[in-house]
Amino acid sequence: MTYSSSLAVGRKSAGLSRNQNTASFRGRERALGPVSNTVILIVLACLLGLLYLTQVTKTNAYGYKINSLQEKQSQLAEEHDDLEVASARLQSVDRVQSSTVAQGMATVTPTATVQD
Repeated sequence: MTYSSSLAVGRKSAGLSRNQNTASFRGRERALGPVSNTVILIVLACLLGLLYLTQVTKTNAYGYKINSLQEKQSQLAEEHDDLEVASARLQSVDRVQSSTVAQGMATVTPTATVQD
């Protein structure tokens, strides 16, 4: 084996062949610095805060609607109860007058007045 062939064998075993450079260049990975990381974290925290505030505001708005509807429901329930009592009162007079017991009663006329 000659000197040149032994060099060629050595290159093949190292994974290199003819017309290739022995130095390889890698692309440099770019990383964010500490200031950029801090700025990004602050922006993300602000976005999460805004998201939280919008959700709380929506919840409060629905709470006000529910509260007003519950108040209206209680007012209508009170009005319904009052109307039931008034209806029963108005129907009771007619029922008493048309009942068989009331028709069987004798009417009393005053015969005299008491004088002091």
